[in-house]
Amino acid sequence: MVKIAIAGGSGDVGQEILDTLLATKKHEILLLSRKNASVEEMAPAVTWVQTNYKDPQKLAEILQGVHTVLSFIVVHSDTGNMAQKHLIDAAVQAGVKRFAPSEWASSSFEHMSWYAGKTEIRKYLKRLNKDKKALEYSLFQPGLFMNYFTNPYKTAKHVTPIETPIDFNNRRALVVEGGDNDRITLTTVRDLANVVARAIDYDGEWPVVGGIKGAELTVGQLISLGERIRGGQFAVERLKADDLASGELKSSWRPKAGPPAFPREQFDAISAMLMSDYKFTKAEDFLAEAWSDAAEPPASAKNFQKKVGDRLGRVEAMIEQLTTNAKHGSDL
Repeated sequence: MVKIAIAGGSGDVGQEILDTLLATKKHEILLLSRKNASVEEMAPAVTWVQTNYKDPQKLAEILQGVHTVLSFIVVHSDTGNMAQKHLIDAAVQAGVKRFAPSEWASSSFEHMSWYAGKTEIRKYLKRLNKDKKALEYSLFQPGLFMNYFTNPYKTAKHVTPIETPIDFNNRRALVVEGGDNDRITLTTVRDLANVVARAIDYDGEWPVVGGIKGAELTVGQLISLGERIRGGQFAVERLKADDLASGELKSSWRPKAGPPAFPREQFDAISAMLMSDYKFTKAEDFLAEAWSDAAEPPASAKNFQKKVGDRLGRVEAMIEQLTTNAKHGSDL
């Protein structure tokens, strides 16, 4: 059992991971938030600490005795990345062993300017350990959540599905010309939470890059998967890269949330894998289950969600109790 501090843990992704950690009944948990805790939000096993992240010394006092810090601070709302930098400095001062910065997405942000803060924090941590290791840390990078592709049906307790350029619900897709073979990594949020829980129990040293991959598909393969699951051809619109680069989205529709098209992602081969025994949820299995009852009328959405939850629960039981771009946890 260790003491864990979750910064920004009142947001969606943080809550998913918090629930999984609580289910292990192993750890003492602090939840750091800018908000006051409401009676509804306060779990009995969680100590809620309100902070504005402005004073590293006060943060260090809060983090005394903490073994692992998990950060879900929203980087594009963190001016100058000061909240997360103060959290890192406080973790070092308090003698925290492990730190997970606010990543929880892709390894590459070339076309996602709103994630520039993640790159800055990576550099900050690298400089911190340049001469001698001051803080063990890992960048948890699950790619895109599979749960987003079940919109409008919710397949996680906290994470909400969003409209994506590959729209399973309306059988349509927006694809950059020549982008059919671009590869994307998908992970269910449940798998992410389970991996984080196992990583906290892991006795070895955390790798700097904590790549997590439930499935890796090309854009074309994901569309083909959608056509098989949804039982019909997707209407695919081709977008010109030059138009997107100039900020123009020339299409008959656009997602209401998230980037206008998948950016090109390049994933380096992983030479060594930790937790290779973990059985990730396959994209086809997850999406086929989630969409199997999609013909039900909207009034039955709650029953549909319960069925999906029950099915996913059975899958989780089979892979053991220990056993993841848009909207991430936010308390800013």
